Amino acid sequence: MCKYPHIDEAAILSTCNRLEIYSVALSFNRGVREIEEWLSSSSGVPLEELRPYLFLLKDKDATRHLLQVSSGLDSLVMGEGQILAQVKQVFKVGQECNGFGRQLSGLFKQAITCGKRVRSETNIASGAVSVSSAAAELAQLKLPTQDWETARVAIIGAGKMSRLLVKHLASKGCSEVTVVNRSAARVEELQNDFPDVTIQMKLMPDLMEVVGESDVVFAASGSESILIHKNDVEGMVTPPEVVGGVRRFVDISVPRNIDPAISELGNGKVFNVDDLKEVVEANKKQRAAAAAAAETLIFEEQDAFDAWRDSLETVPTIKRLRAKAEDIRQAELEKTLSKLGDNLTKKERRAVEDLSRGIVNKLLHGPMQALRSDATDASSIGETLENMYALERMFDLKEDFVFPGRK
Repeated sequence: MCKYPHIDEAAILSTCNRLEIYSVALSFNRGVREIEEWLSSSSGVPLEELRPYLFLLKDKDATRHLLQVSSGLDSLVMGEGQILAQVKQVFKVGQECNGFGRQLSGLFKQAITCGKRVRSETNIASGAVSVSSAAAELAQLKLPTQDWETARVAIIGAGKMSRLLVKHLASKGCSEVTVVNRSAARVEELQNDFPDVTIQMKLMPDLMEVVGESDVVFAASGSESILIHKNDVEGMVTPPEVVGGVRRFVDISVPRNIDPAISELGNGKVFNVDDLKEVVEANKKQRAAAAAAAETLIFEEQDAFDAWRDSLETVPTIKRLRAKAEDIRQAELEKTLSKLGDNLTKKERRAVEDLSRGIVNKLLHGPMQALRSDATDASSIGETLENMYALERMFDLKEDFVFPGRK
């Protein structure tokens, strides 16, 4: 993405129900067009079809949004911790990427700090549920008896989401689960980690057989395509009356693994991440006070990031002031040395040069101090910027380039 002429930095954050692109652009309008072009070319989806699903935030709105996301305020399940781990992963991967520059690195670092503060200083995460636990709760609510002992359960996949599913199903009274995975190793890990749950292992070639023998099927795999289609389920035996004669599928995979058309069958019903809102609405109301406290902390972290970013504005001025002083020093030094002639020893020439350098450094000390501020102290930034503008006027430090992302 950073190969585009107006994209200076870029980062991609992918969550269970969205993909977000954070960018530092040299031109806002052109940058937006280039990101849209990249999205379309990367996905193979025409831009006209993509546009209705896009949202755009700029400057402070964009930075504030990431702070809210990292804090769990913008998650489907308010306060869930997985999103903070995803933000950390973007930051970690970004350290090895050229396109993840100083500004995005600073922003994501601030977002991680914000997410930690909100979770430690508020009750936003008390009683909070993950997507996996919300999925387990939703499926239980949809069972006529709301009792896992009456339902045969299968999970597709054996990764982190599946591990959380087993954990929360066990806490709700589910004692038997069939896990279908491509390899046996991860399923064996689950069997070892959850000795109180009878976990039957099946490999992917047995998937349809397992589905036919299950009443509730969770999909939490890493597959990038549909694993269970409508016609796969159509001929299967109808589940028993104790579960309402309906086979329920809960798809929390990204992208989706279960064909939504299965819901058109009389004996099949598919739920996905969007359906979890029914479960998490109560959690949102319960943590409304904590969310308000979190917003206060987000404002503080936003101010801290803005102060840090504003402090970057003085860096080019410092460089230009030093460069101008050095040019003057060099020119005056050459004049002086030419007047003194060729009879100076190396030691004397070095003494004259050290003298010129010492005078310049002492003269620059005051202005340089005026241009340096504590980036964590938002109140000092305004004074520092005023000093910068004054020095630019006094020393005629005309800006010869635009700092990325600044107008």
